[in-house]
Amino acid sequence: MTRLKLAVIGLGKMGLHMIQQAKQAELNGSIKLVAVCEAHEESLRNFAESHAEISAYSDYMQLLDEHEIDLLYIAVPPKFHYPVVMEALKRKIHVFCEKPLANSTEEAREMLKAAEQAGVVHAIHFSMPHEPSVLKLQELVEQRSIGMIRKIELILQFPQWPRAWQQNSWISSREQGGFILEVGIHWIHMIQHVFGPITEVSSEVQYPDNAEECEHEVQAVMKLEDGTRIQLNGIAHFAGKERVSMVVYGTEGTIALENWEELMMGPVGQPLATVEVDESMGELPVLKHVIARIQGQPAKIYDFNDGYRAQLVLEALRNPEGNTIQISR
Repeated sequence: MTRLKLAVIGLGKMGLHMIQQAKQAELNGSIKLVAVCEAHEESLRNFAESHAEISAYSDYMQLLDEHEIDLLYIAVPPKFHYPVVMEALKRKIHVFCEKPLANSTEEAREMLKAAEQAGVVHAIHFSMPHEPSVLKLQELVEQRSIGMIRKIELILQFPQWPRAWQQNSWISSREQGGFILEVGIHWIHMIQHVFGPITEVSSEVQYPDNAEECEHEVQAVMKLEDGTRIQLNGIAHFAGKERVSMVVYGTEGTIALENWEELMMGPVGQPLATVEVDESMGELPVLKHVIARIQGQPAKIYDFNDGYRAQLVLEALRNPEGNTIQISR
């Protein structure tokens, strides 16, 4: 089988993480990393010095002009997703993009349309549904282990934003950063995957006086297609511990996914207890599914349609209009 030629645009945390995954894929002969691109001169120079066998560029257009690429992984800040993705699609290159898909619903809609017309694999890096704890949660929900769902609560609490390991020039900006966008998008997608489409959003966001800074607080009520309420409580900059969790209240019990991966459950009137999760249930890394789909093998990917559906909810949360927004697709 011919190895797929991969290029990575963006050498930040996620770009370097994906390169490590690509190296594992190279070992089984399914893919080969041939080129990278990074606008930050020092980051590019450091990478190039230790990876002389990989072509390094500061201009993604030059990379695409000089290399025949099968798959492009895009890990640049959100506002640059649109131009890079659209150029790749124009060249009929398979695309694997970081979340969120775009920097607006309009961009996301155009990217989805272009991807469908290009006839290539288009994937977005939503990893939560592949996690063992989420797969187990989905199983428990489908088995109605806590009865009928009454309400879902989503808690996003960050004593410091951006977090200590997240320092960069854009993640605290109102334009393309903030915890709703950076963290909330994972949960929006996962909730829609497990529980169904979100069709209504009513949101109140507290922004600082500085128009360049991202949100400090959000209170929102969303509704699923079946009418189930999702209550979102988010806050940044306070004394305490970080908490990123979802609590699902049912007629016969409660399920909680605490701090991304600790799954707990209990019947009504009783405390929650840890649910044992078989780690072998996991389906990560996502890259292996993207490769398999390109090769025509069975795979589970989330495409630009999933990204667009999540973007609609994301933008309704971040930019409330003072009334309930109906999500039409």
